[in-house]
Amino acid sequence: MAAGVGAGALESQQLTTTDRARMVATVWSDARYNYAFWDRVRADWDSALDANLAVATFRQSDLAFWRRLRTLVALLNDGQAAVVPPPAVRARSARPPVRLVAVEGRPFVLAYAENDELRIAHPERGVEIVSVQGIPAALWIRDSILPEIAASNPATRWDRAVEAMLDGERGTPLQLELKLPSGATRGASLTRTVTGMDRWPLEPPALVIDSLPGGVYIVRLNSCADPGVAERFDRAFPRFTGVHGLILDLRENEGAGGGRESAYRILARLVAHPFVTSRWRTPQYRPAYRGADMPDSAGAWFSAPPDTIQPRGDLPSYAGPLALLSSPRTAGAAVDLLVAFRNAQRGPVVGEPSAGGTGQILTLPLIRGWSFRVTVTRDAFPDGTEFAASGIAPEMAVTETVAEFQAGKDPALDRAVAWVRERAGAGGP
Repeated sequence: MAAGVGAGALESQQLTTTDRARMVATVWSDARYNYAFWDRVRADWDSALDANLAVATFRQSDLAFWRRLRTLVALLNDGQAAVVPPPAVRARSARPPVRLVAVEGRPFVLAYAENDELRIAHPERGVEIVSVQGIPAALWIRDSILPEIAASNPATRWDRAVEAMLDGERGTPLQLELKLPSGATRGASLTRTVTGMDRWPLEPPALVIDSLPGGVYIVRLNSCADPGVAERFDRAFPRFTGVHGLILDLRENEGAGGGRESAYRILARLVAHPFVTSRWRTPQYRPAYRGADMPDSAGAWFSAPPDTIQPRGDLPSYAGPLALLSSPRTAGAAVDLLVAFRNAQRGPVVGEPSAGGTGQILTLPLIRGWSFRVTVTRDAFPDGTEFAASGIAPEMAVTETVAEFQAGKDPALDRAVAWVRERAGAGGP
C-alpha cells in the first residue's frame, strides 16, 4: 500500500472492469424480469445494456460509475428504483446544507443550515438560483441532473432534480448566481459538505402539529417510517377535544422507509366506517408465454384484493371536517395513505398531484455491498384505476406561484383551512 492512501479511499475505488460489467448485466436482468411497469419503459432496454457494458470497460471512479447506473435506472420511470452503493461510495457524494424547492419550475432556496460558509453566502428563503458554475439553472438541471433522476412522472422528476441540483463530489466548490426577491443578483460560493452518510440537517420531524384560531389543527406527517409516529398522534389527540377542523399535510412526505401501517393507524382514528386500501398485482414470469406473438411475459399476474381497515376502537375517533394536502413530493407510503383517504371519502385532497410512486419494493444484492431496488407490484384503486404515471390528482387543485412563495404565503394550506372552517361553521363533516 502506498504511503498516505487510506483504507476508505481504496474501498471507494474497488470495482474492476469485470465487476462493473456484472453489475450492469444484473441490473438489466433484474429490472427486466421483476419491474411491474414494464409497459412504461420507453427506452430501448437492449441498446441501453450494450451502451452501459461498453462504458463499464472505461477506467472510472466508483462514484462516476454509480452516476452511470443511476442514468440507466432512470430509464425505467420507476419513482422508487435506485442503485444503492456501499457507504464508502455514498460518503463521496455530497451537497451543501441548503434545501431547494421548485416553484413554477424554477429553483428557490427554502432553508439552509448555518455554517461558516453560509453565514457569508446567506442564501435566505425566497432567493432564486439562476446559474450554477456559470450555466443557466434550467440548462444545468436538464443536462447534468435530470438524466439521473428516477421518477414516475415529469413533474416529480423535475421537482427531485431541483432538490438534487447541487449534488456532486464531496469537498468540491460551487459558484452560484442568486436572484433576490428585489430583482438584484449576486454571487455565492458554496462547498458540497453533507454526504449521503450524514444526517441531513434540514430533515423535518416525522410529525409536527400546529394549531390555528378556531380549533383548526394542521398535522404535518412528514414521514411514516418512524414506528412511533401513530402513538405520538394519539398522545396529541387523545379525545380530539376542542378540534373543529383537521388538515393532514403529506406534501413533504416522500414515503422513504415504508411505514404505511402507521399511516393506516392514524387514518383509522379519522373515520367512522371501514375503509379499503389499494389493490395490487405482481408479474409472474412464464417462459411459455414468450414468443413471436407475445414477446413479453407481463400478461401473467398474481393479484391481491384491497385490505379492509377497521376504525380503531381503543381511542375516540374524529368526525369533523378533514382535508389532505398533497404535492409532487408525496410518494411511497404517503401515497398508500392518500389512496386509503380517497377510498374512505373522508374529505378533499388539496394541492398538486402526488408523485404516484408506490408499491412493494424488492431489494436485490449486486456485488461488493451494492444493491438494486425496484418496484415489483402494480398498485391501483379498488376499481382498477392506476395512478403511477400521473399521480393522484386533487379535488381542489392549487399551484403555488413565485410571488406567493416569496411573500411567505401557502395557498394550498389557505384553501384547505378555508374549506374546513366553512364546513365546521355549517356543522357538517
